[in-house]
Amino acid sequence: MKPTVRALSPPELTVLIDWAAAEGWNPGLDDAAAFRPTDPEGFIGAFVDNEMTAAISAVAYGGNFGFIGLYICRPDMRGKGHGKAVWNAGMARLAGRTVGLDGVAAQLANYRRTGFSSAYETIRFSGRIATPPVRSEGVRMITTQLVPDIIAYDARCFPAPRRAFLHRWAQPPHCGFAAISSLGTIGYAVARPCRSGYKIGPLFADDTETAMQLMGSLAAACQGGDLHIDVPAENFDFTTALSAIGFRPTFTTTRMYKGPPPKVDSRRIFGVTTLELG
Repeated sequence: MKPTVRALSPPELTVLIDWAAAEGWNPGLDDAAAFRPTDPEGFIGAFVDNEMTAAISAVAYGGNFGFIGLYICRPDMRGKGHGKAVWNAGMARLAGRTVGLDGVAAQLANYRRTGFSSAYETIRFSGRIATPPVRSEGVRMITTQLVPDIIAYDARCFPAPRRAFLHRWAQPPHCGFAAISSLGTIGYAVARPCRSGYKIGPLFADDTETAMQLMGSLAAACQGGDLHIDVPAENFDFTTALSAIGFRPTFTTTRMYKGPPPKVDSRRIFGVTTLELG
């Protein structure tokens, strides 16, 4: 039976996040509520007899950039074209934009056949900072007053403005810190509680020292829990610093783009925001 394809309701997005957990993707506890304001129409499902059979996120950031994620077909419905139906709908929704995604090794050839090209590898490092350092004097918890500065800094590192996302992303139950110097904001980072431990993302900073200070502040706020961060593999100094404190690589993806790769300051990207929304 040909599925009906449409935008997901809030409860249906919650189901999709549960599917992601079942796939072992360890989503955030608040992901459904945190993701939706970014683009309420950007979460798409295939339905048969009002039951969701496949889904995808195809989030538009303005008119020039979009991101594909949360691409899942229910196991008992695979091989019937339902996954392809939501893929086609998501790509049609983002037509005319550069589109990004984070692909696992088994799917890279499929994505290349649809016009995506590899940009860089991302390595998930997981571990614990057993004794978090005392918070640096220049590191402050993100408050409402600091959000405009965070938005301005984010614009250097992310391909498109995402004000609605950042306003929601920096709020509890997430926790975020900004690094401030005499020159202004020199980095920021957010941690979100997940089904297992905490994921850090984004972590954007001027240099490795600032990135590690932000990591330490988040570790203290997370009370010594397991931390997971997806780091561009080309950021060798940071991956070396993480390895030195006992973090280990646990998962690898490849950032891919269809269309001209976005221009961002890659030197400041120490941890990508999410594998679901870019």
